[in-house]
Amino acid sequence: MTFDQIRTFLWVARLGGFRKAAERLHLSQPAVSTRISNLEHELKVPLFERGPGDLVLTKHGTLLLSYAEQMLFVEEEIKQRVANPSETEGLFRVGASETVAQAWLPDFLKSFSEKYPRVNVDLTVDISINLRAALLERRLDLAFLMGPVSEFSVENVDLPPFDLHWYRATANPQTNLAEIPVISYSTQTRPYRELVSELTRRVGPKLRIYSSASLSASLKMIAAGIAVGPYPRALANAFLESGQIVEFDPGFTPKPLFFTASYLSEPRSFLAETSAEIARKVAQEWDRVHPG
Repeated sequence: MTFDQIRTFLWVARLGGFRKAAERLHLSQPAVSTRISNLEHELKVPLFERGPGDLVLTKHGTLLLSYAEQMLFVEEEIKQRVANPSETEGLFRVGASETVAQAWLPDFLKSFSEKYPRVNVDLTVDISINLRAALLERRLDLAFLMGPVSEFSVENVDLPPFDLHWYRATANPQTNLAEIPVISYSTQTRPYRELVSELTRRVGPKLRIYSSASLSASLKMIAAGIAVGPYPRALANAFLESGQIVEFDPGFTPKPLFFTASYLSEPRSFLAETSAEIARKVAQEWDRVHPG
């Protein structure tokens, strides 16, 4: 019995299939099947019930899973506590919302690379609802999203929030929200739903709301005088400094955007835990330098 066999069994059990495990481990599907077959032969018991759908653990497989998770945790703890972090290898899958991507994500990636120079990063930038799904489906190891994620299986590390401020085009003084459209985040996000609810109550049937998952495109639309909208000041700085947009007060301010660094708590991953702490420190420093 080898660690490679145990690790392969663990990922087949977690993901429910040989193909998914092969993709996660960067192996061929036959190689995964061979490792599981050899493990079953050595233990002299079946570990999975084969069928048309996802694989199901047998009684023996369920028992082995608990031991496998402990073994892999100990292996990773040894690497983290004893070995040099710069020698850590592998693929680390990170997901981030565009707000974070346009703020402190480059600083995080720089710090991560300095600590783990031999770890490859697969980066996904998407809206929070999609990042949450990818995290729960184990397609991401760490996600920076509008959180927290409420599932008991997820650990959430609080990150500094982003305050929202209203902007209009310098060349277009119109700020009557019954006359000019309001642009916001994607329709599938909490900021969009909260803004629609508040503005519907305040403005009424004349309200027009645009939505976009691209923050840069939204700010360009504001700069062009097409719409007004609330966004983090730090992300609007380039447009403010160039004189294309200005802040204004429509009489209310949306709630700040709250983010977390979220990762699965089981099986425990020191790399995810350490990276979430790196993100917290980087985000706090970025927030200190970019107040408001």
